[in-house]
Amino acid sequence: MAALSAEFGDLVQIKKQLISVIVLCKERGLLHSAKWASELAFALDPLPKDELPPSPPFTEEDAQDLDTLTLAKSYFDLKEYDRAAFFLKDCCSQKAYFLYMYSRYLSGEKKKDDETVDSLGPLEKGQVRNEALRELRVELSKKHTSGELDGFTLYLYGVVLRKLDLLKEAVEVFVEAIHALPLHWGAWLELSSLVNNIEMLKSLTLADCWMKDFFMAHMYTELQMIKEALQKYQSLIEVGFSKSTYIISQIAVAYHNIRDIDQALAMFNELREQDPCRIDNMDTFSNLLYVKNMKPELSYLAHNLVEIDKYRVETCCVIGNYYSLRSQHEKAALYFQRALKLNPRCLGAWTLMGHEYMEMKNTSAAIQAYRHAIEVNKRDYRAWYGLGQTYEILKMPFYCLYYYRKAHQLRPNDSRMLVALGESYEKLSQHVEAKKCYWRAYSVGDVEKMALLKLAKLNEQLNESDDAAQSYMLYIRDIYSCGEQLEHAEVSTALRYLGQYFFKNKLFEEASLCAQRCCDYNESREEGKALQRQIAQVRDQVETPTTDLFAPLSNNNTTPVRRITSLNLGSFTP
Repeated sequence: MAALSAEFGDLVQIKKQLISVIVLCKERGLLHSAKWASELAFALDPLPKDELPPSPPFTEEDAQDLDTLTLAKSYFDLKEYDRAAFFLKDCCSQKAYFLYMYSRYLSGEKKKDDETVDSLGPLEKGQVRNEALRELRVELSKKHTSGELDGFTLYLYGVVLRKLDLLKEAVEVFVEAIHALPLHWGAWLELSSLVNNIEMLKSLTLADCWMKDFFMAHMYTELQMIKEALQKYQSLIEVGFSKSTYIISQIAVAYHNIRDIDQALAMFNELREQDPCRIDNMDTFSNLLYVKNMKPELSYLAHNLVEIDKYRVETCCVIGNYYSLRSQHEKAALYFQRALKLNPRCLGAWTLMGHEYMEMKNTSAAIQAYRHAIEVNKRDYRAWYGLGQTYEILKMPFYCLYYYRKAHQLRPNDSRMLVALGESYEKLSQHVEAKKCYWRAYSVGDVEKMALLKLAKLNEQLNESDDAAQSYMLYIRDIYSCGEQLEHAEVSTALRYLGQYFFKNKLFEEASLCAQRCCDYNESREEGKALQRQIAQVRDQVETPTTDLFAPLSNNNTTPVRRITSLNLGSFTP
């Protein structure tokens, strides 16, 4: 069980804090933070009436601004941001000041999005910016220097800095906002988008409160440290958050990230039972259904989400996946474009649209889509990997190598990245590095069972017959141990090579066994029969001890003519 804050020993106090911060966020129009806190509070037992937290403190300034604030908030809720800002500009309370600045910020964002949708296609690189950002930064900077910003306004200042690409300053301000108001989830979430690696995460001086555990679990998921993330979420469930749909959804996403598809599907199905009208994370659920080729389930999910809200980003992504599974790639791309019109920073939509353009052989559009995905989130390994695949189609191996390396850095234990790296090195005739990558892919658990095969073929190409035989033998045992030998066409290639190898080295029993197995496959049946005839002609001349080619790997008697030392790859990092 992962160590948690001692504050989790008093869930009643945590519930009170959540109820208080929900009120504060709602008053300031921070709806997503209010929703997150509400879902967490719902997972805890209700409080008796006499234990409910008191209302937030009400100052003399709040009393003076009350009527204006009430009027402006009604305009704000109706998305009339300029109108709200006009009435709030002379108010002096902290709450009114935040809403005034936030209204100006959202007004600029709304105008930017409207201009983007009106004038640009989904793949065009626009220079449309929120014109209010610079003014907001100047004003907030002055207040920040004089120490007049509260936790909420510090959060807004951090958002403005991030939008202006002043990332180092933004991180410092978000950390300050978290210390000023640790219960505001929005500040934690914004900070998480700026943390690029575990070293940076460890260097941050964060507020020591129970919210830090939720943040760390989220960061572990984002940084692909899935084992640590699952331990953290399991600990949170055990201390009393077992009903939290947020935690269930995060666990499902974590399983999705490590490609444990069955576990992820089970968690998403549990989530759907508890919250059948939920749309958050359903695009990730649809990715899993797509990978498992579950057309009826994906169709049902798409229809269900359309009934709930057809104009949500997640709904458009689910419909896009549905059409992609039906090989209607133009329609799929159309729905991903629609998702991006609703939210131009939707990471999943950019990546999935890149995949669709790849299917349509439109490599230039695919490259643009993947680049947009990386702009949104540089930690998205799928976009880096997609760029590598695109440049592979364009026969540009140096570019492939760069992008596959980036993907590998984000997913160091993903065999697909290592195999792709090995293929790039092979195309560049860097055979030593290629062999290291293939062996490393096998060592970390080869998902697609291709690493040993590619290693063997490379050894064969380099006339390293003993190493090729060793790799082919490992490959065949791996395939047979999974019970996939009849489905894996390349087994016949391995058997054919091993049959000839053993025959040349006068190991006729092993050669005969390989020849018999060759006859199980159409591609190698004739070669198998021919080899059996050759063995029959010379069998009486040399007798050799019998070994079982397909014994478990721990049996040392299965080694061919000489013991072939495995490549020493422990110190290699592509």
